Amino acid sequence: MTAELVRGQNHTLPQTRLEIRVSAGTPVVAGATLGDERGTVRGIEWIAHPGSPQLPGLEVSQQAAADHRLAVDLEALPAGAHRVTVLLALPVGAGGPVRFGAVPAPFVAVTGLDGTEIATFTLTDLDAESAVSALELYRRQDAWKVRAVGQGYAGGLAEMLADQGVRDPAALAGSIQEAVTRGLARSVAPPPPRTPEGDRVRHATGSADHRPTAPPPPPAPEPPEPLTDPATTGPAHTTQPHTTQPHTTPGPAAAGASAAGPSAGGPINYAHPRRQHAAPPSPPPAAPPAQPGQPAQPVAGDATGWSMDERLYNQIWGMFEDLARAVAAYRSAVDFAESRMDQELDRALSDPRNRIGGAGDRAREAARAKRDELASRAREALDRDLAQLAAEAAVVEPALPAAYAGWGNPVWHAHRIPMEIPMALRIGDLHLPERADLRIPLLVRLPLERGMWVDSGRTASEAAALMDTDRLRRLAMETAVAHAARLLAVYPPGEFAVHVIDPAGSAAGPLAPLVEAGVLAGPPAAGPGGVASVLAHLTRRVDLVQMAVRARAADSLPPDLDTGEQLLVVNDFPHGFDDRAVTQLRYLADEGPAVGVHLLMVADREEASAYGPVLDPLWRSLLRITPVADSHLADPWVGHAWTYEPLTIPPGSHVLEQVLAAVAAARRAAGR
Repeated sequence: MTAELVRGQNHTLPQTRLEIRVSAGTPVVAGATLGDERGTVRGIEWIAHPGSPQLPGLEVSQQAAADHRLAVDLEALPAGAHRVTVLLALPVGAGGPVRFGAVPAPFVAVTGLDGTEIATFTLTDLDAESAVSALELYRRQDAWKVRAVGQGYAGGLAEMLADQGVRDPAALAGSIQEAVTRGLARSVAPPPPRTPEGDRVRHATGSADHRPTAPPPPPAPEPPEPLTDPATTGPAHTTQPHTTQPHTTPGPAAAGASAAGPSAGGPINYAHPRRQHAAPPSPPPAAPPAQPGQPAQPVAGDATGWSMDERLYNQIWGMFEDLARAVAAYRSAVDFAESRMDQELDRALSDPRNRIGGAGDRAREAARAKRDELASRAREALDRDLAQLAAEAAVVEPALPAAYAGWGNPVWHAHRIPMEIPMALRIGDLHLPERADLRIPLLVRLPLERGMWVDSGRTASEAAALMDTDRLRRLAMETAVAHAARLLAVYPPGEFAVHVIDPAGSAAGPLAPLVEAGVLAGPPAAGPGGVASVLAHLTRRVDLVQMAVRARAADSLPPDLDTGEQLLVVNDFPHGFDDRAVTQLRYLADEGPAVGVHLLMVADREEASAYGPVLDPLWRSLLRITPVADSHLADPWVGHAWTYEPLTIPPGSHVLEQVLAAVAAARRAAGR
């Protein structure tokens, strides 16, 4: 029977392998500290937080989210650890609420691995606090118990850490919040704003649009350089429209557009910041008339936007949001059905008279029948929404431009190098287990906001663990080459350059298409000398462009400096890298994206573990993708774990060679 705790109450834990579930009405940061017999935290190595999410016997989430699941194995904790304190904090600078008194009371549940609730606690009576110690799991006479704490701190995360004896709590709190605001490598950018009404354009005739009734996520900052409101990546989207004034970007640095509210009665300007148009946006295409009683037929480009590319971009993110909402509503309904069944069984069987005879059996059957009915109705609603999304995907996929399309789309065979960059680039697909065949394109905005890390380690996923090490590394490098080719193909001639570091020359086979086409900035760099030369060249470029931008003197750049976007592909890291090279690489990862220098790493995290925490900022600044399917991408909007599917070239296809040949031909024609 579940123990519903109040502040200060404790309860014995029947097992040592547990899950702690946190549910809040807004994205929160979840962490945990380990304490000794006096409750003192001995050092930062006893703190699990988004920047360092794993400790022996303890794992927390890597982003701010409205729902968290923390894994705890009390028997695996470090020697001397007698207490686990679960901490919650509101993200700083995320544009969301700044005190717990302004959000619904967080709910915390301690469960077994099978989901059975052991104890629950609702954190009420919070006001100005922005951080709170929610629960304590503590050892008492060789037994573990849980205590409801609910101690809030108006001084935030730093004050809470200081209360537990952490040295330099302000610096640690700042690093935790920085890791959250930067989104980490596992986060998926949330969808952009939609229409002023807060939903996608729908053309329904004769029937209601059946959508899940889950409440919308709370407002938060936008993804990098969004369509209508430039801001930073955050856990959710806003629904208020903004006007973005078109402009040209001075110098080589990619700057954001300025935003203002819409003029009274005036239309919203959906122009991309890097484009100039003279004509107003045309209305979205009209949907074919629907049969009476049937939903409207989907249409490609059925979203707001200035151009078809912008409409399709908004429509794809709309499909992502609809799928996330539909699955979240279904999972919530199933959880509610299970919880209701447990409560009814507890009430029925708490009466000793129902334990004798058939009364208890009848109560169980009735509770299970209600559970099955609720779950069945939830599944029907989900299937209806999934069918509508599948029909929309079937229409949208063939209509996508090359930058948004997969390698199997015929549009790539007729692709011509553009004269302006597109809004975004497709780097893979996302899907959820409720319907694995419904794929949503994963788009990243251009210019790139951050680099990518192709994980070549066998511990990355089950699929990777079953693959031969050499085959996996080759596949990872082939994935990186394909991404580099896509970037070259969607940029105007001469505005994107690719550099390659291959210290041991082990990637000669996968790199052959780029080398033979002659589209690299130079031969792949090999050996420590080659590594140092390429890193010095790109570091100099970042330094010079930064100084020119700060001084507003872009015309003073050296004439030999390539001001186009640069991509550095690194294979077999950290082989061939000394301490100086590692420092330069971290510098490029931190400072490069703002001035057009990006990283595409191909590496096994385990092999680089010898460098210790010095590389953690590097990994966190990159978007981790995999050469095989892996359920590692999490969106902090609703907390789903999305399965990422890399883009693959159809067997026997020569589309990659054809695209690179077109890039080379366009460069020759442009005299580059």
